[in-house]
Amino acid sequence: MMKWKPLALALMLAATFHFARTTRAVYAKPPENADPALAPWFQSLRQPGTGFLCCSISDCRPTDSRIKDGHYEAWIDHKWISVPADKILQRTDNPTGQAVVCWTPRLGILCFVPGAES
Repeated sequence: MMKWKPLALALMLAATFHFARTTRAVYAKPPENADPALAPWFQSLRQPGTGFLCCSISDCRPTDSRIKDGHYEAWIDHKWISVPADKILQRTDNPTGQAVVCWTPRLGILCFVPGAES
């Protein structure tokens, strides 16, 4: 029985380390001009098909967008990135007035909300 304690401890530490690495984006710093009053709206965004959070105000940001060849593109990291159709949320309650993209470098686009100008 004593043999398993070090193994169990090692597995728990490995799981904790993995969890900390994979959830790092959730704890990212919000943008400088973030409006805390919008946090509940950002937290209401759910990934299509899974219902998981799109992230938070830290990973979801207003962005420029355009329609090119019949699909949305979002301005991310100084370039236009095609928005997968299955990541588009059909929300009419977007309080930012702009397109909003929830994106991480590791996972790509998690959610996209078209802006009023789209």
